Amino acid sequence: CKQRAAELKDEQLYSQGLERPEGDFCSICTLPIPLPIDGHSFFNVCCMTRVCNGCRISFSQATCAFCRTPRPKNDSASLAMVQKRVDARDAEAMAYLGNTYHKGQLGLEKNVQRAIEMWTKAAELGSNKACYELGRLYILGDDVGQDEAKGIGYWKRAATKGDVLSRHSLGVAEGNRGNHQQGLKHILISAKMGHKESLDTIQEMFTVGFATNEYYAEALKGYQEAVEET
Repeated sequence: CKQRAAELKDEQLYSQGLERPEGDFCSICTLPIPLPIDGHSFFNVCCMTRVCNGCRISFSQATCAFCRTPRPKNDSASLAMVQKRVDARDAEAMAYLGNTYHKGQLGLEKNVQRAIEMWTKAAELGSNKACYELGRLYILGDDVGQDEAKGIGYWKRAATKGDVLSRHSLGVAEGNRGNHQQGLKHILISAKMGHKESLDTIQEMFTVGFATNEYYAEALKGYQEAVEET
């Protein structure tokens, strides 16, 4: 019974989160944003929406391309906008503020504990970004006690909701533990969502014999189709 329960969990993990979440799409043209997202889009702190670089260039740079709010003129104004959304219990605002504390940006001093607090609240409200960051923090043990099980748990939560980075990270983690076939399943999913690093990883696994030619061909086809949609 325990073995079957574990199998059911695995089946659920591999059958969910096969498509990118809503937050990965431009809020104006509604097309999926190329990966990596941060390099191909702009995040608006006024309304917590993401706009692809193409749409951002097409609109006035003085106001938000989505909500038309005047852009903040300095770090203090940006932080005030973020805090306003945090006070309204916006999960993405909490995740953003967590990143800000972790990196010491917008005039804030680096505060890892505060970052964890914000990410945890954001994760509880459904933020994939927060789950990914918490997973990475606990897996690496940076500035916090290493807890692999806790980190994997956060990545699984985000992966089942379509988070590409969490899915790829799960695959790498499984591979590092010697579970190459389980890892390959995760990385195939992220490759078919347009993640170039995942495709490259499968190519490497094919070279050393952990992936078949058919597996690599499937990953390549899925990757190309995903990129064409962006």
